[in-house]
Amino acid sequence: MILCKLRFLNNLKYVEIMRKILFLFFIVLFSLKISAQEFYCTVQVSTPQIRGTDRKVFETMQKAIFEFINNKTWSNYSFKTEERIECTILITISERISIDEFKGSINLVLRRPVFKSSYNSILLNYIDKDFVFDYVEYEPLEFSENTFTSNLTSVIAYYIYIFLGLDFDSFSLYGGTPLYEKAQAIVNAAQNTNEKGWKAYESQKNRYWLVENLLNPSYNSLRKFLYEYHRKGLDIMSEKAENGRKKIAESINYLKQVHEEKPGLFLMQLILDAKRDEIINVFSEGAPMENTKVVNILKEIDPSNSSKYQKILK
Repeated sequence: MILCKLRFLNNLKYVEIMRKILFLFFIVLFSLKISAQEFYCTVQVSTPQIRGTDRKVFETMQKAIFEFINNKTWSNYSFKTEERIECTILITISERISIDEFKGSINLVLRRPVFKSSYNSILLNYIDKDFVFDYVEYEPLEFSENTFTSNLTSVIAYYIYIFLGLDFDSFSLYGGTPLYEKAQAIVNAAQNTNEKGWKAYESQKNRYWLVENLLNPSYNSLRKFLYEYHRKGLDIMSEKAENGRKKIAESINYLKQVHEEKPGLFLMQLILDAKRDEIINVFSEGAPMENTKVVNILKEIDPSNSSKYQKILK
């Protein structure tokens, strides 16, 4: 009888231990699933020009796009919750062409945290105006990297990979290459579609050319700029402001190299649009000689904004 009780108690302990092990296993599994997701992206669908139509579809669309971006795993890299990439996507719909077809623009803003500070640096701030898409309320948003199934999901996924690539480039030299290659695969899959923004001949400033510029070895200096400017410049400014500013000044020479190679490059313009105000702020407290060199380069590569850079010297 005593032996039976002992066996019974041992079995209970064994079951309890196994329950704890399984519980911990599922907790770890759940946390790994969360940590694998890369984005915390704010999504907004705006319809300022549309009147007299069902508003609920736009709310449903916004929620569906939010979940498509934030609940999906986009890469093989594991992110902790606090490491998730912050971005904003604003879709402004100007026309409801039919019950399920919409026309508008998509404003894309990507931010990067700066080491040991509460400051977020803008990596991209761009409006893509070639955005016509179908959306059927409550239908799941489907996406395949190598098959064009939907302009809505293809455009969003394309920019998500661009976001990832830019973020990785800012932390490690050429770290974004495999992500840009995924964006390029989406471009390739879209070549037979009638949707605008995907083809080389349509414009020199569209999705085709953005990823082409990023992967073109002739323009690698722009990616060196992203790395040197952020990792060796901004990231050390909280502790060594002068050293950080010096590295940023040196990194601007990479922009000059690409300008001499290809004036008016699409990617160059996007980088300048994202960094212009920040650069002016960085050098507002710089040394006069260093500031003069920086301003001369910036005026040369971005002449339409010369007056803004002149503020650095005042």
